[in-house]
Amino acid sequence: MVKKADHPKHLVETALKLAAEKGWRDLSLAEIAEAAELPLGKAYQVFSSKQAILEAFARGIDAEVLADETMEQDWDQDESSARDRLFDVMMRRFDALQPYKRGLGNILYDQARDPFGALCGLRQLLRSMAAMLEAARISSGEVKGLIRTKGLAAVYLATVRIWLRDDSTDMAKTMASLDGHLRRVEALAGRLGGRRGPTGESPV
Repeated sequence: MVKKADHPKHLVETALKLAAEKGWRDLSLAEIAEAAELPLGKAYQVFSSKQAILEAFARGIDAEVLADETMEQDWDQDESSARDRLFDVMMRRFDALQPYKRGLGNILYDQARDPFGALCGLRQLLRSMAAMLEAARISSGEVKGLIRTKGLAAVYLATVRIWLRDDSTDMAKTMASLDGHLRRVEALAGRLGGRRGPTGESPV
């Protein structure tokens, strides 16, 4: 019997597992509750929709990345640039997502055919990308921060496509894609005369 306090995590894990096995579009909340061995009423009290489950999953990944204390230690020692810090943060995010790759691939495929679902997912994506910017010591506030957040979201979505097909043990293809996108955005920001960050670089 799963403890009540563990119901949210259990439902999220069950949903991602089912998404890997069956896809996402036709998966019902009732099926997720049944597989989690919880009454539908109790599952509904925790998450009222599949979108709510995805948002909880994203917040959990955000929290896992933000809780990684080794990032700050590495940066203090290496005096990393804004782009290097952001690269580090985003790769740690992909590391956290790795166990759920198949399920996420099916979810993204099905959401691409569901404009409403994709729109709902975009809201959470922007919140997550703002959190990743802050983790990299880059402000996500005000108009400049919103532009950075949207830019990082575009970089992330472009890199995800490579990550889903990356079968290397060290995610070399993903790292190369992410690094390339960050460098291109940084160069574009420089050409447009964007304000530089504290390191002298425009992070996104």
